[in-house]
Amino acid sequence: MGVSGSGKTTIGEALAARLGWRYLDADDYHPASNVAKMASGTPLTDADREPWLDRLNSELKKQTDAVLACSALKESYRQRLAAALEDHRIVYLKGSFELLSGRAAQRAHRFMPASLLHSQFETLEPPRGAIEVDVAQPVQDCVRRILDALGR
Repeated sequence: MGVSGSGKTTIGEALAARLGWRYLDADDYHPASNVAKMASGTPLTDADREPWLDRLNSELKKQTDAVLACSALKESYRQRLAAALEDHRIVYLKGSFELLSGRAAQRAHRFMPASLLHSQFETLEPPRGAIEVDVAQPVQDCVRRILDALGR
């Protein structure tokens, strides 16, 4: 989990590959109305996110082993995602606003404009007890940190 530009997709895909697990990108599960709202530069509300989070939770319950890349910026979102899951860990991909805004400016996300990064930092509730990873490090170092924390 983390804000836009923190490397959720890049690190998540690399981690899933190393573990031999399925990779899921939460962005693929947004309803069209959420995509349109974000593409217009309007942040989602909690009400917008609830059906999306429930859909992700249902998808996770179908998996044996999976890595989910999801912003999950609030504790309530993470609780909804993990509801009734037997075993899960949260990985917090942490980076400064300066680092991540620079990354966001250099890429073209399919529906998440760089202009929403500030609102994501305002919404962010850093998780307690998560595996915390400094994303200023190279991707493989981030993956190694996660694997070490998982005891793998």
